[in-house]
Amino acid sequence: MDTHRTTTGPGPLLSAVERLEQAPQADALIDRLRKAVRALPLGPARDLLHGRPLGHPAHPLLVQVPIGTWLSAAVLDLLPGRRHAAAPLLVGVGLAAAAPAAAAGWADWAELPPEQARTGLVHALANTAGVSLYAASLLARTRGRDLRGRALAMAGLATVSAAGALGGHLAHRQAAGANHAELVEHQVGDGWHHLGSTAAFPVGRPTPARVDGVDVVVVREEDGTVRALADRCSHMGGPLSEGQVEDGCIRCPWHRSLFRLSDGWNVEGPATAPQPAFETRLTAGRVEARLIRGHQPRRSGPAPKTA
Repeated sequence: MDTHRTTTGPGPLLSAVERLEQAPQADALIDRLRKAVRALPLGPARDLLHGRPLGHPAHPLLVQVPIGTWLSAAVLDLLPGRRHAAAPLLVGVGLAAAAPAAAAGWADWAELPPEQARTGLVHALANTAGVSLYAASLLARTRGRDLRGRALAMAGLATVSAAGALGGHLAHRQAAGANHAELVEHQVGDGWHHLGSTAAFPVGRPTPARVDGVDVVVVREEDGTVRALADRCSHMGGPLSEGQVEDGCIRCPWHRSLFRLSDGWNVEGPATAPQPAFETRLTAGRVEARLIRGHQPRRSGPAPKTA
């Protein structure tokens, strides 16, 4: 027997993070913080913080500036010889850049499910501690306490590095911020697929169906046009078939992302990726669907009909 296969498993670090995901002790605090973040009157800025114009979350992009400047400051601090005047400047730039990065992170965090929110809360608290250490470092440097400032900066770098490792777990292991509908284009074959009889889709009501083994939501409009999108929301996989139709769009029941029925375009966040959409046609009382490859928005129009 291969003992390596039977004796290896997650190490202590991964086991600790997995226990964190399942620990409900902070759930009450998470609920209060989530409500507070959602209640902020951000308006269109909320979609900007989510990264909807980019097509992916903005937080991972924004954190590059503070991490880069603080790492650069650490390199200067470790160089032998006299104190390098650029190090305090880099620390200050990192502190200024941390504010928008944190704002984007909190906006995304407020829309996460419990397991991800638990990990995300510790990630945010660790980053807050790191920012506090860097603020103390900058203060010490301005008062001429260079050695103390360097030590605080190194502690800050270690803290934000640990927070970054949790962020990586959150993004890549727990798939926070990932496009949960991306696989649809690889699962649905080319060509037309049977969707169901026209009578199976009541006018104006989101109805679940399947295309080539993939869940879809179907909405038949009053003029007879049939719209079909992938059912699982690109944000966190919520069932759009349980959502509401609003002026040619459908709203996810979980986090209220809004998608245009004609082409799946994400009109409102927190979803940053559009929803896979299907072209439909009517054939002898049956509805057929074909996946629209690519996600560019297109003009809406009546569904083609065949005899």
